[in-house]
Amino acid sequence: MSFQQYQALIIDTARKSIAYGLEHQRAEVPDLETTPPALQEMGACFVTLEINQHLRGCIGSLEAHRPLIMDIAHNAYAAAFNDPRFPPLQQSELELLDIEVSILTPNEEMHFSDEEDLLKQVRPGIDGLIIEDSGRRGTFLPTVWEALPNTQDFFRHLKQKAGLSEDHWSDNVRVYRYTTELIQA
Repeated sequence: MSFQQYQALIIDTARKSIAYGLEHQRAEVPDLETTPPALQEMGACFVTLEINQHLRGCIGSLEAHRPLIMDIAHNAYAAAFNDPRFPPLQQSELELLDIEVSILTPNEEMHFSDEEDLLKQVRPGIDGLIIEDSGRRGTFLPTVWEALPNTQDFFRHLKQKAGLSEDHWSDNVRVYRYTTELIQA
């Protein structure tokens, strides 16, 4: 299913939740009764905020645990106000925001014999990856391929994001892949 037909509603929901958050310090709760059925289904997304092509916040869900429209509203608010890398968004920044919503497919566990085998299976530009090991976890959305087009570099940076060393490997490493549908204004 493509969510492009709901592009305006998705971006509007994210923007309204952020605006509501500036006034009420919480995410706006969308009305499910007026939401198209496709956006009422359980879904997971990441909301990325940029100002002048610079990251301003990015928060999301890796697994579906609430209706997609609710996930969009919650993650938009969280990206604006709870991303620990940035101070809370200010009213003056609202009109400057570019909003992207990445809707995730369900995670698929990858099976591999070693790191080399894993890297051969990765689809650059398509796959988002999640790495788990030693109680640590990290993910990169498929859009990160734009900045890190080399598979080895992508995976090394992902390990660092998860708090592992870039040369980390163990027999307990678990990797999942997913794809996204990118919705942007």
